[in-house]
Amino acid sequence: MLPTSVLDEGQQALAARSDYNFDHPDAFDFELLVNVLRKLKKGKSVKVPVYDFTTHSRRREWKTVYGANVIVFEGILAFANKELLKLLDMKVFVDTDSDIRLVRRLQRDIMERGRDVAGVIKQYNKFVKPAFEQYIEPTVQVADIVVPRGGENFVALDLIVQHVHSQLEKREITVRAALASAHQGQPLPKTLSVLESTPQVRGMHTIIRNKDTTRDEFIFYSKRLMRLLIEHALSFLPLKSVTVETPQGTTYEGKRFHRQRITGVSILRAGETMEQALTAVCKDIRLGKILIQTNLDTGEPELHYLRLPKEISEDYVILMDSTVSTGAAAMMAVRVLLDHDVQEDRIFLLSLLMAEMGVHSVAYAFPRVHIITTAVDKRVNEEFHIIPGIGEEARPKEDESYKYVDPKDLEAQMQAEDSGPLNRPGA
Repeated sequence: MLPTSVLDEGQQALAARSDYNFDHPDAFDFELLVNVLRKLKKGKSVKVPVYDFTTHSRRREWKTVYGANVIVFEGILAFANKELLKLLDMKVFVDTDSDIRLVRRLQRDIMERGRDVAGVIKQYNKFVKPAFEQYIEPTVQVADIVVPRGGENFVALDLIVQHVHSQLEKREITVRAALASAHQGQPLPKTLSVLESTPQVRGMHTIIRNKDTTRDEFIFYSKRLMRLLIEHALSFLPLKSVTVETPQGTTYEGKRFHRQRITGVSILRAGETMEQALTAVCKDIRLGKILIQTNLDTGEPELHYLRLPKEISEDYVILMDSTVSTGAAAMMAVRVLLDHDVQEDRIFLLSLLMAEMGVHSVAYAFPRVHIITTAVDKRVNEEFHIIPGIGEEARPKEDESYKYVDPKDLEAQMQAEDSGPLNRPGA
């Protein structure tokens, strides 16, 4: 939706009498809109104003919107600004009968915006209809596709969807190559924390990176590193000072986690291997799961399964994946959490190993997410495996936990499990 400009007192008075032309290009904040779309296309998060159609003003709160592979932008004057047109990859003009447009406007303004019939019709005849004929109808010439009958034209909708899919497939290689080179030579972000590379940590990395390491050794030392990683991550949670009395009758000045709840969320399947270390460190922690798998045709991550605890919005969330290469799956998981109203600065992304590309991608898109790992490798290969890494080639082939997961099988497995208090969705 197009952002409306801020009205002064005189314009507010006109709007209250239905005498302000909201359908004129000057009524829209195109400068803000262009800046917002540019950032979204780069994958960055932005804050946009929330408009109150009853009071004809912007509310105090702002809404956070996050970048995505496909951004759908709609508005009556979507084609009225030259700078805006340059940002649009596909321009669709939806053509609907004028009588239907009037009926929809009456229903919307009366039921949703508290207007009266006389005011709506007055505004329609004085501003809406003339503005459509002068500013909107002529822009059909710049449209790539014209859709008659609106949302009921399923043939046209299918063609649009097919075109979007084909464009995504063509751009996939280009986008990933851009990701790989975009941050070369740049310093690592301040939101990243890497576990100190002590001789012990270095020794465990030597074992899990060695292609000749046995399955049992790989699992044992990976779990040791995961526990160290989680212990390290917990040090970033807010703590308050407390005084306790010792058995000897003296006092001790200590620290305690400050009330808020912690929830662990694993990106299936590999992230699930970190759950045991988390539950060993955090007593009575709630767990959630997100299944994100790569589409073999497009190379893009897709969300297949989601199970999050209820009332997660106020929690500190520890998001777990064993490795982060491009950051694509991690970014999708973060977006899922944000869609469930988790605060960005309360998300902690934990991974055993990350590539610099993945670190930069996540930090660029979500600058307030905490990124915590045991090591960062500098590059990825043509298949986007971390180099030198511990990737698929280092994991024992008989380890079933890393194979492709059918979402239906996963759902059945979850329903069949005896869900204890730690894993029930509503716990």
